[in-house]
Amino acid sequence: MNEDELRRLYEETSTIAVVGCSDDELKSGNYVPRYLQAQGYRIVPVNPHHSELLGERCYPSLKEVDVRVDTVDVFRPAGEAPDIARDAVAIGARYLWLQEGIVSEEAEEIAKDGGLGVVMDRCLGIVHGELGLGPGVKAWLESAAPTATES
Repeated sequence: MNEDELRRLYEETSTIAVVGCSDDELKSGNYVPRYLQAQGYRIVPVNPHHSELLGERCYPSLKEVDVRVDTVDVFRPAGEAPDIARDAVAIGARYLWLQEGIVSEEAEEIAKDGGLGVVMDRCLGIVHGELGLGPGVKAWLESAAPTATES
C-alpha cells in the first residue's frame, strides 16, 4: 500500500481485532494494541487463553467476534496467516495487517480475493507514527506507557 492508501486505512478504521493479543506488556502483541487504544481505536482482543485483555472482552477466535471489525491485526506466525485471512474475509473486515516479520503470500491472496486491503511485514503502531497520525508506538512507549502501567 502506498502512503495515501495507508492513510485511508487508518481513517476507515475504528475497530481493530488483534489476533494474538497478549497480556505480557513486554510483547508487541500487548503494547502495540495499547498504543492504538490510546490513539482512540477500539481494540478487540483475540486469544483463546484469556477472557479479557486491555479492558476489553477477549474472543477465542476471530470467527467468534460479534462486533464489526474494520482491520484485523495479526501477531501470529506466518503459517497461521492463511486461516486468519479466511476468517477476516468471513467476518467482513476491510483490511488484513500482518505485523513486522509476518509474510504470507497465501494469506495476501486470500484476503485480496475476498476484497480486503493487505499490509504485510509492517507495524500498525510504527506506521501510524510515520504518517504523522500520532507519536508512533516507540515514542509513546518511551513517554506515556510507563505512566499508563503505573495507574
